[in-house]
Amino acid sequence: MKNPLVKIIGFVIGLAGFLLLFKLFALPHIPREDEVAPGLVVVAAVLTGLVIGFAGHLIQNLLLKKRR
Repeated sequence: MKNPLVKIIGFVIGLAGFLLLFKLFALPHIPREDEVAPGLVVVAAVLTGLVIGFAGHLIQNLLLKKRR
């Protein structure tokens, strides 16, 4: 049986990683007067989390096929 924990961990790492990188690299360069659309940032973070979770799923399948 495949482990769904890999997908969840990948999603959380992708989501948190995007938000951390956005805070470190993008926010310091945006002036305080400009507004950042928080919904767009959250949607981008969720999409990044889904992509990283899917990549974890693919890697898990690849490793399981090699083991057999």
